[in-house]
Amino acid sequence: MKKYLLGLDNGGTMSKAALYDLNGTEVAVVGSKTDMVQPEPGFTERDSEEMWEANKDAIRRLLEKTGVSGDEIIAMAVTGHGNGLYLMGYDYCQSYNGIISTDSRGKKTAVRWKQDGTFQKILPKTMQSCWEGQPSTILNWFLDNKPEVIENTKYVFMCKDYIRYKLTGNAYGEITDMSGSSLMNVRDVCYDRELLADMGLEMIYNKLPPLKYPGEICGTVTEEVARETGLAAGTPVAGGSMDIHASAIACGLTDEEKMCVVAGTWSINEYISRTPVVDEELFMTSIDNIPGFWMILEGSPTSASNLEWFLTEILRDVDLHGKDIYECSNEWVRGIGKDDCGVVFLPFLYGSNVNVNARGCFIGLQAWHTRDNLLRAVYEGIVFSHRMHIEKLLKYRGRPTAIRLAGGVAKSPMWVQMFADVLQTPIEVARSSELGALGSAMCAGVAAGVFDSFEDASDRMVDIAYTAQPDPAKAALYDKKYDRYKRIIEALDPVWDLYAE
Repeated sequence: MKKYLLGLDNGGTMSKAALYDLNGTEVAVVGSKTDMVQPEPGFTERDSEEMWEANKDAIRRLLEKTGVSGDEIIAMAVTGHGNGLYLMGYDYCQSYNGIISTDSRGKKTAVRWKQDGTFQKILPKTMQSCWEGQPSTILNWFLDNKPEVIENTKYVFMCKDYIRYKLTGNAYGEITDMSGSSLMNVRDVCYDRELLADMGLEMIYNKLPPLKYPGEICGTVTEEVARETGLAAGTPVAGGSMDIHASAIACGLTDEEKMCVVAGTWSINEYISRTPVVDEELFMTSIDNIPGFWMILEGSPTSASNLEWFLTEILRDVDLHGKDIYECSNEWVRGIGKDDCGVVFLPFLYGSNVNVNARGCFIGLQAWHTRDNLLRAVYEGIVFSHRMHIEKLLKYRGRPTAIRLAGGVAKSPMWVQMFADVLQTPIEVARSSELGALGSAMCAGVAAGVFDSFEDASDRMVDIAYTAQPDPAKAALYDKKYDRYKRIIEALDPVWDLYAE
Protein backbone atom coordinates (compact mmCIF):
# COMPACT_ATOMS: atom_id res chain seq x y z
CA MET A 1 0.00 0.00 0.00
CA LYS A 2 1.41 3.40 -1.02
CA LYS A 3 1.77 6.10 1.58
CA TYR A 4 1.04 9.81 1.24
CA LEU A 5 1.26 13.15 3.03
CA LEU A 6 -1.63 15.63 3.00
CA GLY A 7 -1.24 19.40 3.03
CA LEU A 8 -4.02 21.97 3.51
CA ASP A 9 -3.54 25.60 2.46
CA ASN A 10 -5.94 28.38 3.46
CA GLY A 11 -5.48 31.67 1.66
CA GLY A 12 -7.70 34.72 1.89
CA THR A 13 -10.62 33.13 0.02
CA MET A 14 -9.47 29.70 -1.19
CA SER A 15 -8.92 26.52 0.82
CA LYS A 16 -6.93 23.79 -0.93
CA ALA A 17 -6.13 20.17 -0.15
CA ALA A 18 -3.15 18.57 -1.87
CA LEU A 19 -1.80 15.03 -1.76
CA TYR A 20 1.89 14.14 -2.17
CA ASP A 21 3.87 10.96 -2.30
CA LEU A 22 7.03 10.73 -0.19
CA ASN A 23 9.19 12.05 -3.05
CA GLY A 24 7.21 15.27 -3.35
CA THR A 25 5.21 14.27 -6.43
CA GLU A 26 1.91 16.13 -6.43
CA VAL A 27 -0.84 13.55 -6.86
CA ALA A 28 -3.78 15.97 -6.99
CA VAL A 29 -5.05 19.31 -5.68
CA VAL A 30 -8.65 20.28 -4.94
CA GLY A 31 -9.80 23.75 -3.95
CA SER A 32 -12.95 25.10 -2.32
CA LYS A 33 -13.79 28.80 -2.17
CA THR A 34 -15.18 30.94 0.64
CA ASP A 35 -16.65 34.39 0.17
CA MET A 36 -14.91 37.51 1.36
CA VAL A 37 -17.19 39.71 3.47
CA GLN A 38 -16.66 43.49 3.47
CA PRO A 39 -19.16 44.94 5.96
CA GLU A 40 -17.42 48.33 5.90
CA PRO A 41 -14.75 49.94 3.72
CA GLY A 42 -11.38 48.50 4.69
CA PHE A 43 -12.87 45.48 6.51
CA THR A 44 -12.02 42.09 4.93
CA GLU A 45 -13.61 39.13 6.68
CA ARG A 46 -14.77 35.56 6.09
CA ASP A 47 -17.07 33.18 7.92
CA SER A 48 -14.63 30.90 9.79
CA GLU A 49 -17.16 28.07 9.93
CA GLU A 50 -17.65 28.34 6.18
CA MET A 51 -13.85 28.11 5.84
CA TRP A 52 -13.90 24.92 7.91
CA GLU A 53 -16.63 23.47 5.70
CA ALA A 54 -14.51 24.39 2.65
CA ASN A 55 -11.57 22.45 4.11
CA LYS A 56 -13.72 19.39 4.72
CA ASP A 57 -15.16 19.64 1.22
CA ALA A 58 -11.69 19.91 -0.34
CA ILE A 59 -10.42 16.87 1.61
CA ARG A 60 -13.49 14.82 0.71
CA ARG A 61 -13.25 15.62 -2.99
CA LEU A 62 -9.48 15.07 -3.03
CA LEU A 63 -9.86 11.53 -1.70
CA GLU A 64 -12.71 10.83 -4.12
CA LYS A 65 -10.68 12.20 -7.04
CA THR A 66 -7.55 10.17 -6.26
CA GLY A 67 -9.14 7.02 -4.92
CA VAL A 68 -6.72 7.21 -2.00
CA SER A 69 -8.10 5.98 1.32
CA GLY A 70 -7.59 7.74 4.61
CA ASP A 71 -5.51 4.78 5.84
CA GLU A 72 -2.88 5.55 3.19
CA ILE A 73 -2.18 9.04 4.60
CA ILE A 74 0.68 8.97 7.09
CA ALA A 75 0.16 12.48 8.44
CA MET A 76 -1.17 15.91 7.52
CA ALA A 77 -0.65 19.58 8.35
CA VAL A 78 -2.25 22.93 7.63
CA THR A 79 -0.89 26.27 6.47
CA GLY A 80 -2.76 29.55 6.20
CA HIS A 81 -2.26 33.25 5.70
CA GLY A 82 -0.45 35.01 8.51
CA ASN A 83 -1.81 37.82 10.67
CA GLY A 84 -5.45 38.79 10.52
CA LEU A 85 -7.39 37.21 13.38
CA TYR A 86 -9.54 34.11 14.04
CA LEU A 87 -11.47 34.11 17.29
CA MET A 88 -13.11 30.99 18.75
CA GLY A 89 -15.90 31.32 21.28
CA TYR A 90 -16.73 29.22 24.31
CA ASP A 91 -19.16 27.28 22.11
CA TYR A 92 -16.15 26.22 19.97
CA CYS A 93 -17.39 28.14 16.96
CA GLN A 94 -16.30 31.57 15.79
CA SER A 95 -17.04 34.44 18.16
CA TYR A 96 -16.65 36.79 15.19
CA ASN A 97 -15.94 36.38 11.49
CA GLY A 98 -12.37 35.47 10.61
CA ILE A 99 -10.39 38.57 9.67
CA ILE A 100 -8.04 38.44 6.67
CA SER A 101 -4.64 40.17 6.79
CA THR A 102 -5.68 42.79 4.20
CA ASP A 103 -8.07 44.25 6.82
CA SER A 104 -7.31 47.85 7.79
CA ARG A 105 -9.47 48.49 10.87
CA GLY A 106 -6.35 48.59 13.04
CA LYS A 107 -4.84 51.52 11.15
CA LYS A 108 -5.52 54.18 13.79
CA THR A 109 -3.94 52.03 16.48
CA ALA A 110 -0.85 51.40 14.33
CA VAL A 111 -0.44 55.12 13.68
CA ARG A 112 -0.94 55.97 17.36
CA TRP A 113 1.62 53.41 18.53
CA LYS A 114 4.23 54.87 16.19
CA GLN A 115 3.50 58.35 17.46
CA ASP A 116 3.31 57.67 21.21
CA GLY A 117 6.39 55.44 21.44
CA THR A 118 4.60 52.11 21.96
CA PHE A 119 6.07 50.69 18.76
CA GLN A 120 9.62 51.60 19.75
CA LYS A 121 9.09 50.11 23.21
CA ILE A 122 7.80 46.73 22.03
CA LEU A 123 10.10 46.34 18.98
CA PRO A 124 12.97 44.54 20.79
CA LYS A 125 10.50 41.79 21.74
CA THR A 126 8.19 41.66 18.71
CA MET A 127 10.95 42.21 16.10
CA GLN A 128 8.45 43.52 13.57
CA SER A 129 6.81 46.61 12.19
CA CYS A 130 3.45 47.88 13.35
CA TRP A 131 0.61 47.84 10.84
CA GLU A 132 -3.16 47.66 10.56
CA GLY A 133 -3.65 43.96 9.68
CA GLN A 134 -1.86 42.53 12.73
CA PRO A 135 -3.78 40.68 15.46
CA SER A 136 -2.46 43.18 18.01
CA THR A 137 -3.93 46.26 16.31
CA ILE A 138 -7.15 44.43 15.33
CA LEU A 139 -7.67 43.27 18.93
CA ASN A 140 -7.33 46.87 20.08
CA TRP A 141 -10.05 47.84 17.62
CA PHE A 142 -12.34 45.22 19.18
CA LEU A 143 -11.63 46.44 22.69
CA ASP A 144 -12.55 49.97 21.61
CA ASN A 145 -15.57 49.07 19.48
CA LYS A 146 -16.87 45.57 20.29
CA PRO A 147 -15.47 44.53 23.69
CA GLU A 148 -18.18 41.86 24.05
CA VAL A 149 -16.52 39.89 21.23
CA ILE A 150 -13.32 39.56 23.28
CA GLU A 151 -15.31 38.66 26.39
CA ASN A 152 -16.99 35.83 24.46
CA THR A 153 -13.70 34.53 23.02
CA LYS A 154 -12.03 31.41 24.43
CA TYR A 155 -9.06 31.20 22.02
CA VAL A 156 -7.18 33.72 19.88
CA PHE A 157 -6.07 31.76 16.82
CA MET A 158 -4.25 32.34 13.56
CA CYS A 159 -5.98 31.08 10.41
CA LYS A 160 -4.45 27.59 10.20
CA ASP A 161 -4.59 27.05 13.97
CA TYR A 162 -8.37 27.43 13.82
CA ILE A 163 -8.56 24.67 11.20
CA ARG A 164 -6.15 22.42 13.10
CA TYR A 165 -8.35 22.76 16.19
CA LYS A 166 -11.35 21.69 14.14
CA LEU A 167 -9.44 18.64 12.87
CA THR A 168 -8.17 17.50 16.27
CA GLY A 169 -10.07 19.22 19.08
CA ASN A 170 -6.70 20.37 20.49
CA ALA A 171 -5.95 24.09 20.86
CA TYR A 172 -2.40 25.18 19.98
CA GLY A 173 -0.68 28.24 18.63
CA GLU A 174 2.13 27.44 16.21
CA ILE A 175 5.47 29.20 16.63
CA THR A 176 6.07 30.59 13.09
CA ASP A 177 2.58 32.08 12.95
CA MET A 178 2.53 33.48 16.46
CA SER A 179 6.05 34.90 16.10
CA GLY A 180 4.76 36.94 13.16
CA SER A 181 1.74 38.31 14.99
CA SER A 182 3.26 40.68 17.61
CA LEU A 183 1.33 38.68 20.24
CA MET A 184 4.45 36.89 21.52
CA ASN A 185 7.94 37.77 22.68
CA VAL A 186 9.97 36.58 19.70
CA ARG A 187 13.28 37.37 21.37
CA ASP A 188 12.59 35.03 24.29
CA VAL A 189 10.28 32.65 22.34
CA CYS A 190 7.33 32.85 24.73
CA TYR A 191 4.12 34.66 25.50
CA ASP A 192 4.83 37.75 27.59
CA ARG A 193 2.23 39.32 29.87
CA GLU A 194 4.25 42.54 30.14
CA LEU A 195 4.47 42.86 26.34
CA LEU A 196 0.71 42.41 26.03
CA ALA A 197 0.17 45.02 28.76
CA ASP A 198 2.31 47.51 26.81
CA MET A 199 -0.18 47.10 23.94
CA GLY A 200 -3.25 47.24 26.19
CA LEU A 201 -3.90 43.53 25.62
CA GLU A 202 -3.07 41.86 28.94
CA MET A 203 -6.63 40.50 29.17
CA ILE A 204 -6.00 38.12 26.24
CA TYR A 205 -3.01 36.39 27.87
CA ASN A 206 -5.07 33.37 28.96
CA LYS A 207 -6.80 33.22 25.57
CA LEU A 208 -3.54 32.46 23.74
CA PRO A 209 -3.21 28.69 23.13
CA PRO A 210 -0.02 26.77 24.08
CA LEU A 211 2.83 27.02 21.57
CA LYS A 212 4.01 24.20 19.29
CA TYR A 213 6.61 23.95 16.51
CA PRO A 214 5.85 23.19 12.82
CA GLY A 215 7.29 19.69 12.97
CA GLU A 216 5.53 18.63 16.17
CA ILE A 217 2.38 16.51 16.39
CA CYS A 218 -0.53 18.58 17.70
CA GLY A 219 -3.18 15.88 17.85
CA THR A 220 -4.96 13.43 15.61
CA VAL A 221 -8.02 13.49 13.37
CA THR A 222 -11.20 12.98 15.41
CA GLU A 223 -13.82 10.30 14.73
CA GLU A 224 -16.35 12.95 13.72
CA VAL A 225 -14.00 14.58 11.20
CA ALA A 226 -13.08 11.14 9.84
CA ARG A 227 -16.75 10.40 9.14
CA GLU A 228 -17.23 13.74 7.41
CA THR A 229 -14.10 13.70 5.24
CA GLY A 230 -12.94 10.16 4.58
CA LEU A 231 -9.75 10.64 6.58
CA ALA A 232 -8.79 7.91 9.02
CA ALA A 233 -9.45 8.69 12.67
CA GLY A 234 -6.16 8.96 14.52
CA THR A 235 -4.21 10.42 11.56
CA PRO A 236 -1.45 12.62 13.08
CA VAL A 237 -1.80 16.35 12.48
CA ALA A 238 1.41 18.40 12.66
CA GLY A 239 1.79 22.02 13.75
CA GLY A 240 2.32 23.26 10.21
CA SER A 241 3.54 26.81 9.59
CA MET A 242 2.49 30.22 8.33
CA ASP A 243 2.11 30.28 4.54
CA ILE A 244 5.25 32.34 3.98
CA HIS A 245 7.30 29.82 5.93
CA ALA A 246 5.58 26.88 4.23
CA SER A 247 6.28 28.32 0.78
CA ALA A 248 9.89 29.05 1.71
CA ILE A 249 10.62 25.50 2.83
CA ALA A 250 8.79 24.16 -0.22
CA CYS A 251 11.15 26.25 -2.37
CA GLY A 252 14.13 24.68 -0.64
CA LEU A 253 15.05 27.68 1.52
CA THR A 254 17.22 25.73 3.95
CA ASP A 255 20.38 27.85 4.18
CA GLU A 256 21.47 31.47 4.44
CA GLU A 257 22.56 31.82 0.82
CA LYS A 258 19.17 31.56 -0.88
CA MET A 259 16.37 34.12 -1.01
CA CYS A 260 12.68 33.46 -1.65
CA VAL A 261 10.02 35.68 -3.23
CA VAL A 262 6.32 34.84 -2.84
CA ALA A 263 4.18 36.85 -5.23
CA GLY A 264 0.55 36.31 -4.32
CA THR A 265 -1.87 38.44 -2.32
CA TRP A 266 1.19 39.85 -0.56
CA SER A 267 4.62 40.80 -1.83
CA ILE A 268 6.74 38.49 0.35
CA ASN A 269 10.53 38.70 0.13
CA GLU A 270 12.52 36.64 2.61
CA TYR A 271 15.62 34.77 3.64
CA ILE A 272 16.66 32.79 6.71
CA SER A 273 19.50 33.62 9.07
CA ARG A 274 21.05 32.27 12.24
CA THR A 275 21.05 35.85 13.55
CA PRO A 276 17.79 37.81 14.03
CA VAL A 277 17.49 41.34 12.63
CA VAL A 278 15.77 44.00 14.73
CA ASP A 279 15.28 47.26 12.87
CA GLU A 280 12.48 49.84 12.78
CA GLU A 281 12.79 49.85 8.99
CA LEU A 282 12.36 46.08 8.62
CA PHE A 283 8.91 44.57 8.16
CA MET A 284 9.34 41.41 10.21
CA THR A 285 11.68 38.93 11.85
CA SER A 286 10.01 35.68 12.91
CA ILE A 287 10.99 32.16 13.91
CA ASP A 288 11.67 29.79 11.01
CA ASN A 289 10.59 26.19 10.46
CA ILE A 290 14.19 25.03 10.85
CA PRO A 291 15.40 25.11 14.47
CA GLY A 292 18.11 27.72 15.01
CA PHE A 293 17.03 29.93 12.10
CA TRP A 294 15.08 33.20 11.88
CA MET A 295 12.99 34.35 8.95
CA ILE A 296 13.94 37.89 7.83
CA LEU A 297 11.14 39.33 5.75
CA GLU A 298 10.06 42.41 3.83
CA GLY A 299 6.46 42.46 2.67
CA SER A 300 3.29 44.38 1.89
CA PRO A 301 -0.08 43.67 0.21
CA THR A 302 1.21 45.02 -3.13
CA SER A 303 1.62 41.93 -5.29
CA ALA A 304 -0.45 39.79 -7.67
CA SER A 305 -3.82 40.58 -6.04
CA ASN A 306 -3.55 43.94 -7.84
CA LEU A 307 -3.58 42.12 -11.18
CA GLU A 308 -6.51 39.98 -10.07
CA TRP A 309 -8.46 43.18 -9.29
CA PHE A 310 -7.69 44.60 -12.74
CA LEU A 311 -8.75 41.42 -14.51
CA THR A 312 -11.95 40.87 -12.50
CA GLU A 313 -13.11 44.49 -12.22
CA ILE A 314 -11.76 46.43 -15.19
CA LEU A 315 -11.91 43.56 -17.70
CA ARG A 316 -15.01 41.92 -16.24
CA ASP A 317 -17.10 42.08 -19.43
CA VAL A 318 -14.38 41.31 -21.98
CA ASP A 319 -15.29 38.40 -24.27
CA LEU A 320 -12.39 35.93 -24.02
CA HIS A 321 -13.93 33.42 -26.42
CA GLY A 322 -13.57 30.68 -23.83
CA LYS A 323 -9.91 31.37 -23.02
CA ASP A 324 -8.46 31.70 -19.52
CA ILE A 325 -8.26 35.34 -18.39
CA TYR A 326 -4.76 34.97 -16.93
CA GLU A 327 -3.34 33.37 -20.05
CA CYS A 328 -4.98 36.09 -22.15
CA SER A 329 -3.43 38.81 -20.00
CA ASN A 330 0.00 37.21 -20.42
CA GLU A 331 -0.48 37.14 -24.20
CA TRP A 332 -1.56 40.79 -24.28
CA VAL A 333 1.45 41.95 -22.27
CA ARG A 334 3.82 39.74 -24.27
CA GLY A 335 2.52 41.24 -27.50
CA ILE A 336 3.31 44.88 -26.69
CA GLY A 337 5.84 46.25 -29.16
CA LYS A 338 6.98 49.38 -27.33
CA ASP A 339 9.04 48.62 -24.22
CA ASP A 340 8.39 51.94 -22.49
CA CYS A 341 5.05 53.64 -23.04
CA GLY A 342 5.42 55.93 -20.00
CA VAL A 343 2.57 54.50 -17.91
CA VAL A 344 3.35 53.68 -14.25
CA PHE A 345 1.08 51.68 -11.96
CA LEU A 346 1.35 51.94 -8.18
CA PRO A 347 0.12 48.58 -6.75
CA PHE A 348 -1.39 50.02 -3.59
CA LEU A 349 -5.01 48.84 -3.93
CA TYR A 350 -4.86 46.85 -0.67
CA GLY A 351 -2.13 48.75 1.17
CA SER A 352 1.34 50.06 0.46
CA ASN A 353 4.99 49.74 1.35
CA VAL A 354 5.47 53.52 1.35
CA ASN A 355 3.10 56.13 2.81
CA VAL A 356 0.41 54.58 5.02
CA ASN A 357 -2.24 56.61 3.15
CA ALA A 358 -1.01 55.78 -0.37
CA ARG A 359 -3.54 54.65 -2.95
CA GLY A 360 -3.32 52.56 -6.11
CA CYS A 361 -3.23 54.54 -9.35
CA PHE A 362 -2.03 54.84 -12.93
CA ILE A 363 0.28 57.75 -13.77
CA GLY A 364 1.16 59.03 -17.24
CA LEU A 365 -1.95 58.02 -19.18
CA GLN A 366 -2.49 59.47 -22.66
CA ALA A 367 -5.17 58.91 -25.27
CA TRP A 368 -3.07 56.53 -27.36
CA HIS A 369 -2.54 54.08 -24.50
CA THR A 370 -4.33 50.75 -24.74
CA ARG A 371 -5.56 48.09 -22.37
CA ASP A 372 -2.32 46.19 -23.02
CA ASN A 373 -0.20 49.17 -21.96
CA LEU A 374 -2.11 49.37 -18.68
CA LEU A 375 -1.73 45.63 -18.11
CA ARG A 376 2.02 45.80 -18.64
CA ALA A 377 2.21 48.70 -16.17
CA VAL A 378 0.38 46.52 -13.60
CA TYR A 379 2.84 43.65 -14.13
CA GLU A 380 5.82 45.98 -13.85
CA GLY A 381 4.51 47.94 -10.86
CA ILE A 382 4.15 44.70 -8.90
CA VAL A 383 7.72 43.64 -9.75
CA PHE A 384 9.02 47.10 -8.80
CA SER A 385 7.33 46.82 -5.40
CA HIS A 386 9.12 43.50 -4.86
CA ARG A 387 12.41 45.14 -5.90
CA MET A 388 11.96 47.88 -3.30
CA HIS A 389 11.55 45.23 -0.60
CA ILE A 390 14.50 43.20 -1.81
CA GLU A 391 16.76 46.26 -1.83
CA LYS A 392 15.86 46.84 1.82
CA LEU A 393 16.79 43.24 2.66
CA LEU A 394 20.16 43.66 0.97
CA LYS A 395 21.13 46.09 3.74
CA TYR A 396 21.40 43.04 6.01
CA ARG A 397 22.96 40.45 3.69
CA GLY A 398 24.82 39.93 0.42
CA ARG A 399 23.13 39.67 -2.98
CA PRO A 400 21.88 36.11 -3.60
CA THR A 401 23.17 34.11 -6.54
CA ALA A 402 19.56 33.15 -7.32
CA ILE A 403 16.03 33.81 -6.04
CA ARG A 404 13.41 31.09 -5.61
CA LEU A 405 9.99 32.30 -6.78
CA ALA A 406 6.61 31.09 -5.50
CA GLY A 407 3.00 32.24 -5.72
CA GLY A 408 0.64 32.84 -8.61
CA VAL A 409 3.29 34.71 -10.60
CA ALA A 410 5.31 31.49 -10.91
CA LYS A 411 2.63 30.12 -13.26
CA SER A 412 3.48 32.81 -15.84
CA PRO A 413 6.90 32.26 -17.52
CA MET A 414 6.63 35.70 -19.11
CA TRP A 415 6.19 37.36 -15.71
CA VAL A 416 8.96 35.22 -14.19
CA GLN A 417 11.30 36.51 -16.91
CA MET A 418 10.28 40.07 -16.06
CA PHE A 419 11.31 39.42 -12.44
CA ALA A 420 14.69 38.13 -13.67
CA ASP A 421 15.22 41.16 -15.92
CA VAL A 422 14.14 43.76 -13.35
CA LEU A 423 16.18 42.18 -10.54
CA GLN A 424 19.05 41.10 -12.83
CA THR A 425 19.18 37.87 -10.85
CA PRO A 426 18.41 34.29 -11.94
CA ILE A 427 14.91 33.25 -10.88
CA GLU A 428 14.38 29.59 -9.97
CA VAL A 429 10.83 28.23 -10.14
CA ALA A 430 9.87 25.17 -8.10
CA ARG A 431 8.08 22.37 -9.92
CA SER A 432 5.21 22.10 -7.44
CA SER A 433 2.20 24.27 -8.24
CA GLU A 434 1.00 24.52 -4.63
CA LEU A 435 3.95 25.44 -2.45
CA GLY A 436 1.94 26.25 0.67
CA ALA A 437 0.36 22.82 0.65
CA LEU A 438 3.68 21.15 -0.17
CA GLY A 439 5.33 22.95 2.74
CA SER A 440 2.54 21.68 4.99
CA ALA A 441 3.07 18.13 3.76
CA MET A 442 6.78 18.51 4.55
CA CYS A 443 5.90 19.61 8.12
CA ALA A 444 3.70 16.52 8.40
CA GLY A 445 6.50 14.29 7.16
CA VAL A 446 8.98 15.70 9.67
CA ALA A 447 6.48 15.34 12.53
CA ALA A 448 5.66 11.74 11.58
CA GLY A 449 9.33 10.75 11.30
CA VAL A 450 9.22 10.22 7.53
CA PHE A 451 12.07 12.74 7.27
CA ASP A 452 14.91 13.30 9.73
CA SER A 453 14.74 17.09 9.35
CA PHE A 454 13.40 19.86 7.15
CA GLU A 455 16.67 19.75 5.23
CA ASP A 456 16.05 16.06 4.58
CA ALA A 457 12.46 16.80 3.54
CA SER A 458 13.71 19.46 1.13
CA ASP A 459 16.23 17.08 -0.44
CA ARG A 460 13.46 14.54 -0.98
CA MET A 461 10.49 16.68 -1.97
CA VAL A 462 11.72 19.92 -3.61
CA ASP A 463 12.51 20.08 -7.31
CA ILE A 464 13.32 23.10 -9.50
CA ALA A 465 11.39 23.12 -12.78
CA TYR A 466 13.43 25.79 -14.59
CA THR A 467 15.56 28.88 -14.15
CA ALA A 468 14.92 32.23 -15.87
CA GLN A 469 18.22 33.93 -16.62
CA PRO A 470 18.28 37.75 -16.63
CA ASP A 471 18.82 39.56 -19.91
CA PRO A 472 21.66 42.08 -19.36
CA ALA A 473 20.38 44.11 -22.32
CA LYS A 474 17.20 44.89 -20.33
CA ALA A 475 19.02 46.20 -17.23
CA ALA A 476 19.27 49.86 -18.28
CA LEU A 477 15.63 49.99 -19.46
CA TYR A 478 14.25 48.59 -16.21
CA ASP A 479 16.58 50.69 -14.06
CA LYS A 480 15.19 53.77 -15.81
CA LYS A 481 11.58 52.65 -15.31
CA TYR A 482 12.20 51.69 -11.68
CA ASP A 483 13.77 55.09 -11.00
CA ARG A 484 10.67 56.77 -12.46
CA TYR A 485 8.46 54.56 -10.27
CA LYS A 486 10.32 55.60 -7.10
CA ARG A 487 10.40 59.30 -8.02
CA ILE A 488 6.64 59.32 -8.65
CA ILE A 489 6.04 57.73 -5.24
CA GLU A 490 8.20 60.38 -3.55
CA ALA A 491 6.49 63.21 -5.45
CA LEU A 492 3.04 61.98 -4.41
CA ASP A 493 3.76 62.03 -0.68
CA PRO A 494 1.89 65.34 -0.14
CA VAL A 495 -1.07 64.00 -2.15
CA TRP A 496 -1.48 61.01 0.16
CA ASP A 497 -2.02 63.41 3.07
CA LEU A 498 -5.38 64.29 1.47
CA TYR A 499 -6.51 60.73 2.27
CA ALA A 500 -5.42 60.75 5.91
CA GLU A 501 -8.27 59.95 8.27
